[in-house]
Amino acid sequence: MRGLNSNKTDLRHRVFTEIARFAYEDGTREEFEQLPVKMLPSEHNKYRSSVFLERAILGERLRLAMGMTYRPASQAGLLSDGIDKADTENHYYTPPLINVIKFACNACPEKKVMVTNGCQGCLEHPCMEVCPKGAISIVNLKSVIDQTKCIKCGRCVQVCPYSAIIKQERPCTKACGASAIRSDEMGRADIDQKKCVGCGQCLVSCPFGAIVDKGQIYQTVRALKNKDVPVYAAVAPAFAGQFTSQRANEKVRAVFKRMGFEDAIEVSVGADLCTISEARDFVEEVPSKLKFMATSCCPAWSALARKNFPELAGNISMALTPMVLTARLIKKEHPGCKVAFVGPCAAKKLEAMRKVIRSDVDYVLTFEEVAGIMDAANVTFDDIPEEEFLPFNEGSSDGCGFACSGGVAQAVANVIAKTNPDREVKFVKAEGLAECKKLLMMAKRGMYDGYLVEGMACPGGCVGGAGTIADPAKAAKAVAVEVKSADVTTPFDSHYAKYLEDVEEREALLNSDFTTDAEAWEQYVFE
Repeated sequence: MRGLNSNKTDLRHRVFTEIARFAYEDGTREEFEQLPVKMLPSEHNKYRSSVFLERAILGERLRLAMGMTYRPASQAGLLSDGIDKADTENHYYTPPLINVIKFACNACPEKKVMVTNGCQGCLEHPCMEVCPKGAISIVNLKSVIDQTKCIKCGRCVQVCPYSAIIKQERPCTKACGASAIRSDEMGRADIDQKKCVGCGQCLVSCPFGAIVDKGQIYQTVRALKNKDVPVYAAVAPAFAGQFTSQRANEKVRAVFKRMGFEDAIEVSVGADLCTISEARDFVEEVPSKLKFMATSCCPAWSALARKNFPELAGNISMALTPMVLTARLIKKEHPGCKVAFVGPCAAKKLEAMRKVIRSDVDYVLTFEEVAGIMDAANVTFDDIPEEEFLPFNEGSSDGCGFACSGGVAQAVANVIAKTNPDREVKFVKAEGLAECKKLLMMAKRGMYDGYLVEGMACPGGCVGGAGTIADPAKAAKAVAVEVKSADVTTPFDSHYAKYLEDVEEREALLNSDFTTDAEAWEQYVFE
C-alpha cells in the first residue's frame, strides 16, 4: 500500500538499496551470496516461520531486483547463479516481468464468504432467508455456511444487520483488473502471462510481498559508474510529491547528478509532444477513418485493449508515448548517451523491452527503486544547498497533467480547441483495468463513437502506479500544484515542439509489432 511504511515496503526498500550499493561498490559473487545474512543477521525469525525461510525469500527478491530469473524451491543452485549475465549494462529482462515467489505466497482463498464472531444469532436470521442455495443453517444459535453449497453471491453479506458476514477475496486477484491471477495446484497465486499486462497492481496489493517485479537497478548504477557514456534521467510528471512533502523541483536535477546521472529531463516535455501528435491524429482520423480514438501513453491499458479487444487495436493512437518521445529528444541532443526512464510504472519496463524501443530507452526505474539508489549513494533532497538549485519545469501544465486520470484527454482537447476551435471534442476516461475493460466494451458497442477514449491502468492514473511511494491522493494534489505553477501553459508554448517531427518517426511498426499471442510476444520482445 502506497504511502504506508510497513514491513513489506521497508523490505522492498532495503532490497533496492542493497542492490544499488552492491553495484556502486563493485560487489563480488561471494558478497552477493552473503546479502541475505547481512540483511537478516539475527538467528530469530521476524516475518516468517523461520529465519531460513525469510532468507530464502529475500534471496529471490535480490535476484529479481537484479533482473535475474526466479527459481522455485525445487531448483537447487547458488544465489549468484546467472549473475554474470546480469552483470552488463545492456542486460534485458528474462520474462516474465511480474513473478510470484511461490514459497512466500500464503495461498489465500480466492473468494470465501465467512461468518465472523460478530454473529449475534438473531431471531430474524435474514442471511438464511436470502440464500438462494440453502447454504446457511443455524447451529447453536449461530449462522454457519456450507462452503460446498455457497456460490459467493454475497446476499447474506448485504442483509446481515451486524455486518457479521464478510466476503473475503485474495488481494492480488481482487486488484487484477486483467483477471490474470489464478491458483496453482497448491492454492498459491499464479499469473496467467497471456492475460497479464504488467501493471503491477497485484504486487502492490499482496500483503505478504510474494509478488515481485524484475528491475534494472544494478545495470543502471553500473552504467552511471562508466564515465565514458553519460546517462540521462527522464523523470515522469508523477514525480511530484514522491520523495518529499515539500516542493523540490529546483533540487531534482542536483539529486540525480549526485547519484551519477549527467542530468535529469522532464518527461512532461515528451507529454507535450505526445499531446500535439494525438490531437493531430484525432482531428485527421475521427470519425472519417476511426469511430473513436484511444490514447496511447499507458502501456498496460494499450496491452489490455489489444489482448482483449484485438478488433479495436487500430483505434489506439499511433502517437509515441511521452517516455519514448523524451528519450528520442535526449538522444538527439546528446548522441551516444544512455537514457533511464524514472517513473511510477511497472508496465513501462515491458514497453522499453520492445525491440523497436530498446535503442531509445536503455533502463526503466520506478520511484521506489530510485529511492533505494538514493540511499545507497547517500543522497537526500535535504542535503542540496541553494547554490546547486536548477530549474526543472520546462514542460507545460498540460504535460504535467498526464500524471493523473483524465489529464491526457484534457490536454488533447485543449490543443484541438486551439488548432480547430470549431471542433467539439468529447472524451471519456477510465482508471483501473476493470473500469478500462467496461469502457472498451461500451466503445465496441458504439456508445463512444466520435469520442477520445482515455484509459489508465492504475487507480488515479500514473500517481497510483505500482512503483510509486506516496499515497496516490496526496500525490495527485502535489501534481495539481505543479500544473498550476508551470511556466508553460500549452504544448505549443514549449520550445521543444519544433522537434516533434524529428523525433516522432511515425512508423506503423510501433503499433503492428504487438501480438496478442503471449508466446509469440515474448519471443518477439526478448529474443
